[in-house]
Amino acid sequence: MRLVTYASADGDRVGVIDGDLIHALPRGTTLIELLGPSLRQAGERALAEPDEIVALADVTLRAPIPRPPSIRDCLCFLDHMRGCLRASGGTGTLEATWYQIPAFYFANPATVIGPHDDVPISPGSAWFDFELEIGAVIGAPGRDLTPEQAIEHIAGYTLLCDWSARDLQGLESQLKIGQAKGKDGATTLGPWLVTPDELPFGPDGGLALQVRAEVNGRPVGEGRTDAMDWSFGEVVSYASRGVELRPGDVFGSGTVPGCCLIEHLDFGDLGAFRGWLKDGDVVSLRAEGLGEVRQTVRASAAPHPLAARPDPTAKPRRPRVNPAKPALPYTKGLHQVADGVWAWLLPDGGYGRSNAGLVAGEGASLLVDTLYDLPLTAEMLSGMEPITDRHPIGHAVLTHANGDHTHGGQLLAGSVRVVAAEGTAHEMHTEMAPELTTALQIMDLGPTLTPYLRERFGPFDFGGIRLRTPDQTFDRRLTLDVGGREVRLLNLGPAHTEADTVVHVPDAGVLFAGDLLFIGGTPIVWSGPIANWIAACDTMLALDAPTVVPGHGPVTDPDGIRAVRGYLSHVVEQADAAHAKGMDFQEAAFGIDLAEYGDWLDAERVVVNVYRRYREIHPDQPALDQLALFGLMAEWDSRRQP
Repeated sequence: MRLVTYASADGDRVGVIDGDLIHALPRGTTLIELLGPSLRQAGERALAEPDEIVALADVTLRAPIPRPPSIRDCLCFLDHMRGCLRASGGTGTLEATWYQIPAFYFANPATVIGPHDDVPISPGSAWFDFELEIGAVIGAPGRDLTPEQAIEHIAGYTLLCDWSARDLQGLESQLKIGQAKGKDGATTLGPWLVTPDELPFGPDGGLALQVRAEVNGRPVGEGRTDAMDWSFGEVVSYASRGVELRPGDVFGSGTVPGCCLIEHLDFGDLGAFRGWLKDGDVVSLRAEGLGEVRQTVRASAAPHPLAARPDPTAKPRRPRVNPAKPALPYTKGLHQVADGVWAWLLPDGGYGRSNAGLVAGEGASLLVDTLYDLPLTAEMLSGMEPITDRHPIGHAVLTHANGDHTHGGQLLAGSVRVVAAEGTAHEMHTEMAPELTTALQIMDLGPTLTPYLRERFGPFDFGGIRLRTPDQTFDRRLTLDVGGREVRLLNLGPAHTEADTVVHVPDAGVLFAGDLLFIGGTPIVWSGPIANWIAACDTMLALDAPTVVPGHGPVTDPDGIRAVRGYLSHVVEQADAAHAKGMDFQEAAFGIDLAEYGDWLDAERVVVNVYRRYREIHPDQPALDQLALFGLMAEWDSRRQP
């Protein structure tokens, strides 16, 4: 028997499905009050003498039990937990306790939704996920039940989706007191409650259903429920110890292995990951005999921020102050730097605090870069509206692939033509997905690296970003007409990244240098070679632009280019001398004399720069991934703190 709760003009109603029709029970009846020995009799009476008959296709289904007394979400499939551990960088080996007792947590009955309702992304989450589960609904009260008795207390089964904010869950797990907002957003039940007599069971008495999960019509995972390590009888028995179970209590099976996104995350092969759920994604979950839930994910409003509490045990850190002497006031927002040319500045110029630009011609304008997240980019585009309302943005140039210059592209109008060097387009396809940057905000990476990353990346919101790749690419040079103004693009990379474009506005004497210039902050050589970067500085100087807008830091002039060139030459000189003495790159980086460059922001980036120089001298130098380099930068920084 399949029982449903559906919406009607005079409130929710309950019925029994017969083919494509619903045979309704009397008005005012709720499914929860029918659970127990009289359930079958009530259902048969509805089939024989329905209060009304409606087409299943014509109604909106609610969750079968819209507000359960309680929801216990269990972890019956240990392979799911092993997969989660592997996804977070572990071996997948479980502690012995997992084999001794079944795990469960209490979910929120107030956030139960129906099988076709839209699903709001948990506010503040960039890692939103689904979990295909089976829900067992208690039909009769009971306490201190044996596993055999517990099975007899189950009135029926339904599909259950546990919607999970993996980033919030990962951060909260470090509190070691259980689930909280990471699992508080929504739980789907439906489309109907199916009595056990209509479902297949295996020889051991376990539910034996084939299940499948899809996102936007593409398979994510499939499996079988008879792969449970802990049976429903066992988890219900365990939960009933000293506790009276009530009709309508729901027990989730936990995720059928593979039927969620997190198990498919491999930090060693991020390009293979489909990404977390975003606004507009459609999730379809099916189970043999239990039907299908099909739901659309929707964005939520940003959460109201809470200020962190001071840590009385934390060591004081050196204040972050950009030491550069700015040519213009170095404040957040739009600054006119020449006739029809503006810079959008974002102090202090450290990680993620990048600059952008706007060049206006007659009835058209060109945007130079977007910002690190959607709120920052939206604020910038709004601030530019007094200009762009009269001179709409027709082109947007991406100076390089890093997210703090590309992540806001989706907010541009579809008519905007996004332009970038070929190397930038290639790197955007191979870089870590934007939302995975959230890992730098939430992962526990030890007492040195964790606070370092959270200080630098914590203020940004990486949720909902859909990377907009270039519509047009070029190799080394491209000239654009912007409302009658000539704008020249020159790719001077590889240096900072695989391709590094500068934007020259000759008639205004303005150069947008992208991340070939950090003013008051330390350059970082992710790609190199360093000689290319030095040559790029010479090319920029030869352009003889009196006003230079860097990728990070205050507006400058050619002296700012000379300062960056001097820094890079100094690093090469120091690294080469250390290498000649037989020092390894870490000894060289940790012992370097930065001279007049020592007070630049993020001076610890010298670790990466020395590493790149050593790799240039000896390409067989052991390769380090980005996280390992961040770890060394954090260690360098911690040694220089007061």
